[in-house]
Amino acid sequence: MSTTDEVQPDADLRDIARAVADEARSYLTTVTEVAAGTNPDASLPLLLLAVSDVLAAGARLGATQDVVPPLRFEPDLGPDPDVDPLRAGLANVFEGIDEYDEVVDPVLGSDVTQATVSGDLVSIAGALAQGLRHHETGQVLEALWWWQFSYLSDWGGRASSCLRTLQSMLGHLRLDVDDDVATEAEYDALQQ
Repeated sequence: MSTTDEVQPDADLRDIARAVADEARSYLTTVTEVAAGTNPDASLPLLLLAVSDVLAAGARLGATQDVVPPLRFEPDLGPDPDVDPLRAGLANVFEGIDEYDEVVDPVLGSDVTQATVSGDLVSIAGALAQGLRHHETGQVLEALWWWQFSYLSDWGGRASSCLRTLQSMLGHLRLDVDDDVATEAEYDALQQ
């Protein structure tokens, strides 16, 4: 079956696919710009927004009935995109603060492992890019299946952990102050 012969999804699935494709493009643009060091002062807020937005799209995929493409194999799109430059750029951006502790599966136990923000961001990017490649060749059901499957099996959890870590980093950056500054602010507040 060629891409032109693919079973066409209903309007709701096409809308979901279009929305996820838009979020995937936006996410990929943001992480690429952050990895390139385009706007270092805005990196954390931009990533926080990008991961939040893509998680909202993923939640929609999770809430959708299982998508089953007509073919039982993934069409060959050629070699996977090279994400090593993205990984290196993001690791550079997060140097010294990249690693964090993560609960492996909060439903099954309290085992903790090490994860990295840069690794999570790249893992999400790879999964979104693969689905986007299918979408751009007109394989809408295959794209939806890939995004949904990879959301439930990998990138949704990676994005959730990453989001919490990014939010924590941003909170520390904005709220942690030197003791002298805090004492002075408390004194000023009491004097008013």
